[in-house]
Amino acid sequence: MKKNFEYLTRLREVMKENGIDACIISGTDPHQSELPPHHWRGREWLTGFESGNGTNGTAVVLAEKAYCWTDSRYFIQAEEQLKDTGFEMMKEDGPEAVDLIDWLTEHLSAGQTVGIDGMTFSISLAQRMEQEFRDNGIILNDNFPQFDFIYPDRPPRPQNKLFIHDEEIVGETVDSKTGRILTEVKAELANAVLISALDDIAWATNLRTAGDINYSPIFVGFLFIEDSRRILFVDADKLTDDVKAHLKKYNIETRGYDDVLSFVATLPKETRLLLDPEKTARGIYDKIGCTPVFGGSRLAKLKSIKNPTMLDNLATAMEKDGVALTRFFMMVEKEYPTGKLTEVELGKRLRALRLSDSTCVDESFAAIVGWNGHGAIVHYEATEETDAVIEGDGLLLVDSGGQYTYGTTDITRTIALGTPTQEQKHDFTLVLKGHIALGTAIFPEGTTGHQLDALARQFLWKEGKAYYHGTGHGVGFFINCHEGPQNIRLNANPTPLQPGMVTSNEPGLYLEGRYGIRLENLIVTVPAMQTEFGQFLKFDTMTLFPFDRTLMDTSIMTDSEIAWINNYHAEVRRRLTPLLSPEEAEWLKAKTEPISK
Repeated sequence: MKKNFEYLTRLREVMKENGIDACIISGTDPHQSELPPHHWRGREWLTGFESGNGTNGTAVVLAEKAYCWTDSRYFIQAEEQLKDTGFEMMKEDGPEAVDLIDWLTEHLSAGQTVGIDGMTFSISLAQRMEQEFRDNGIILNDNFPQFDFIYPDRPPRPQNKLFIHDEEIVGETVDSKTGRILTEVKAELANAVLISALDDIAWATNLRTAGDINYSPIFVGFLFIEDSRRILFVDADKLTDDVKAHLKKYNIETRGYDDVLSFVATLPKETRLLLDPEKTARGIYDKIGCTPVFGGSRLAKLKSIKNPTMLDNLATAMEKDGVALTRFFMMVEKEYPTGKLTEVELGKRLRALRLSDSTCVDESFAAIVGWNGHGAIVHYEATEETDAVIEGDGLLLVDSGGQYTYGTTDITRTIALGTPTQEQKHDFTLVLKGHIALGTAIFPEGTTGHQLDALARQFLWKEGKAYYHGTGHGVGFFINCHEGPQNIRLNANPTPLQPGMVTSNEPGLYLEGRYGIRLENLIVTVPAMQTEFGQFLKFDTMTLFPFDRTLMDTSIMTDSEIAWINNYHAEVRRRLTPLLSPEEAEWLKAKTEPISK
């Protein structure tokens, strides 16, 4: 039984004292962050389920039972971690999916009350819950901050110092960004905006920090902008003299982080305050005294389109990353025969190699290092308990990235150690063919990622095989590794792919208990050609590291696919060789030799 079981009992006591029949516990913070600071990770603390350092997982506590919902990336992990905690796993996707809100309406009676902490639920999600509960006679209490009652050693809010992201690297001043933000705000018929999403705030202010959030150099705060005022709500201890001068230069006033609630409560009625209902907390919405305007998708698009300076600098980050990966995989091949390498050790070594470059502030997420069956767990995280020795024949999947001041990287490679089977080579090549098909697509302006997604899956589907995660996510610029609004996945997304958007290309295949394969590069949308039918776009591949030639079954590859691999490998060799030692350059040369049928 986990040590926090006593707090589950205490939570039930507090629920009873406050007339709460069911408590829903979010896995995020007042900013709807994918990777919340530890101060807001109460759901993980209470349930014992740690979902890959992310927010994935929503708990529900009733008088007699407790549950934790998660998606298919974490089913295996959740089943194991939730043992003896008092919580049972519920599936939120796949054929056995159970909708949390529908489930509650079926298991509660009219007149009963659901409690949530409104500061950790978005406006849109809270409104959906409220409407469905009301339709069934159930009451929503959105002012139930459960961890204020039961979490005695809760970590404090992070107080790490901010620093300025060099505007020569960013390619745009804060004034320029603020002007563009206000243009979009007015286009949405508002005259002010409250920005809650931490990546948006970091982008708008050209400020970063290290430590507030694991693997992302963003900081905790809120940002208010109107024609006459700019206010950053942030804890004063986070401000250095340089940052204060930076903020003064751009006429940005600072107030305490907690002051945001009283501030929005006193805004005059004529203020039409733009709020993104997906990113703004319901607890903030409840306090607003002015006129709220829902929107904000235009602001997310501003951040997603990288300017030429950013893309030039991201190319430098890719070179640095390629050097680190060359040294890492050389080490793996050299030491693998000793039988002393493990998944945990490889994760530590890869982190050290990246951080040996002074411009790499952190990894962009916790590296996924999966040997054989562990590679089939999509978001596997090696621990001392699960750590596997890299020995015998098999496939090693390594998904990793770095937060360089020059940009954010994210790459997955699957390599063979020992002798691969013909089945492994066949499956690898199916995934590779999908990767190439997406990476070489040409499409008309206005096309969405949803419309391209099947290109990456088609070769797997023809053999009755599939993967169920997204094929691509947007990537930030020294911000979050996962960034919207664009993506490439089965689910419909109305956001078109536009020049300057950086997105991942990562099809995969996972055979439980046997092996996993994922191949990921970052791609940037660029113009392709103008014809009588309009503007067409394509992708340029930015990532620089070879694919494992020993896993390619060229008998099922087309001439154009082989040519793409050879051209890509030639570019990798051209860009990285000048940065490598003679021994490293020789290794890379062997890994990028041309393939043929």
